[in-house]
Amino acid sequence: MRFLVDECTGPTVANWLRDQHHEVFSVYDEARGSDDESILIKAYSENFVLTTNDKDFGELVFRLKKQHRGIILLRLEDERSANKIAVLQRVLKLHSDKLPNNFLIATEKTVRIIKRKSR
Repeated sequence: MRFLVDECTGPTVANWLRDQHHEVFSVYDEARGSDDESILIKAYSENFVLTTNDKDFGELVFRLKKQHRGIILLRLEDERSANKIAVLQRVLKLHSDKLPNNFLIATEKTVRIIKRKSR
């Protein structure tokens, strides 16, 4: 699977995803300081699932109707990398088939999947 890891999610998560044999573009390592809309456009145009902690992407997708190929929004109480990885590991194990084109909100305890409406 292809993941674009947002700067706020961090390089440790990006490296872990690479270790799991995923293709990864890390904003932290390769495009630090990029604005949210540019990140979303890159993820969409290059077919990446965006992984982020930034809830502003919800506004871009739901209020401004921006297109995406799938987003995992991590809404965590514990923002340490180890916890982000544990939550992502659970998401990938249980919901990897639902990642493309959907918006997932993952917490330490739950995963909410918002399916993209057909156009």
